Amino acid sequence: MLPASLTRGSCPPPSINNNPPQPTPTLSPIAADQQHARSPQHHHQHSAAVVAMTVEVCVKAAVGHPDTLGDCPFAQRVLLTLEEKKEPYQTKLVDLSNKPDWFLEINPEGKVPVFNSGDGKWIADSDVITQIIEEKYPTPSLVTPPEYASVGSKIFSTFIAFLKSKDATDGTEKALVDELEALDAHLKAHGPYINGENVSAADLSLGPKLFHLQVALDHFKGWKIPETLTGVHAYTEALFSRESFVKTKPAKEHLIAGWAPKVNP
Repeated sequence: MLPASLTRGSCPPPSINNNPPQPTPTLSPIAADQQHARSPQHHHQHSAAVVAMTVEVCVKAAVGHPDTLGDCPFAQRVLLTLEEKKEPYQTKLVDLSNKPDWFLEINPEGKVPVFNSGDGKWIADSDVITQIIEEKYPTPSLVTPPEYASVGSKIFSTFIAFLKSKDATDGTEKALVDELEALDAHLKAHGPYINGENVSAADLSLGPKLFHLQVALDHFKGWKIPETLTGVHAYTEALFSRESFVKTKPAKEHLIAGWAPKVNP
């Protein structure tokens, strides 16, 4: 049985719990561009208002690199949503092996992502957060039709089971391939994205998980998505090359470091 937190909307922390100082928030590329575009006078006059309304997202810091974006697919989903909406935000990097007091105060469960829309209220769970973002910033719409919302929803759990498996005959590889084949069939019938021509929320949820699948299985098992699944390959190439994805993805070495303790505990 997989821990629920591995397959739901948040990244689980390790058990270590120390209290380093609060990290400095990191401006998103969008927010940085907007700040640089302001004149010093304009920025000075409105800095208090800007700070008060800043969208903030607490995300995982890379293992062993507390000042670098880490490998949580659920946090990337939230950042992807904000990037696709072209909404400025700040990230707060959280070392999940050394959770600071300020973070535990806003989210006692100690999981990421945690989101603040600018009103000072912190909200956890990527499912909830992305729904709030969609309601608050409806343009462009990222809504996935209900009939397509569950496409690919079992891929992440089957990927984890196969990644952690030590028995080549336990059926975990076949279970994963079956799920990828179902995704491939859907994309060939309805693609290039899950909802057709335009990217939607389902893609922004599945994309980071497929990136983890691709990198981790290649590294730890030498396994690749079968070449026959041409729809899946075209899909990952399209998603992974989007500007929003390039800006928010973890470095491959940090993704591998994040999975290593789970693969070889």
